[in-house]
Amino acid sequence: MMHQTIIGLEAKKQLEKFGEKKVDVVTGCVGGGSNFAGLAFPFVLDKINGANITIIPAEPTSCPTMTRAPFVYDFGDTAATTPLLAMHSLGHSFIPAPIHAGGLRYHGLAPLVSQLIIEGLLEPRAYNQLECYANAVLWARTEGHIPAPETSHAISVVVEEAKKAKEEGKEKVILLNWSGHGLMDLGDMTPTLAGGSRTMPFPKMR
Repeated sequence: MMHQTIIGLEAKKQLEKFGEKKVDVVTGCVGGGSNFAGLAFPFVLDKINGANITIIPAEPTSCPTMTRAPFVYDFGDTAATTPLLAMHSLGHSFIPAPIHAGGLRYHGLAPLVSQLIIEGLLEPRAYNQLECYANAVLWARTEGHIPAPETSHAISVVVEEAKKAKEEGKEKVILLNWSGHGLMDLGDMTPTLAGGSRTMPFPKMR
């Protein structure tokens, strides 16, 4: 994971170019943890050194490794061939529901990310699929980019935190790790959304 922190280091330089001196919220989706760690770890260092930053990893409610799984020694693979790892795990034999965000269906969590949760440096949240898809549609309509199902979990954090900031009358800098587009997932998302009671299908893209 450490080599992927180039993501967070580059993000800092990009923020500096935009004139942003402080980040309030950092978020990304989490399967095993490397994608999220790549963005978040440089900001975790800032938080350890006193910065007031809320760092929120997001996961699906159907595979709640961070929010509900115990911290145990477990195998990293279902075949039980890896060394035992100290991590949050639902059990290497756990089979999550067949959600569309396949990249977030891992039973365990990187030991470093697990430890940061134990230390209280991360505040994980879990979201259900329909809520994420609704927020994906909102993002596509307002930002013009269609997110992957995995990315929509982090977008749910962004929407939640943006609404909270609006209610508080505060301006906040929210940093999102865009982990992938959802162009190949439109066929899966549309019928799922159409079946939801408070969601709408994706707009036709020109």
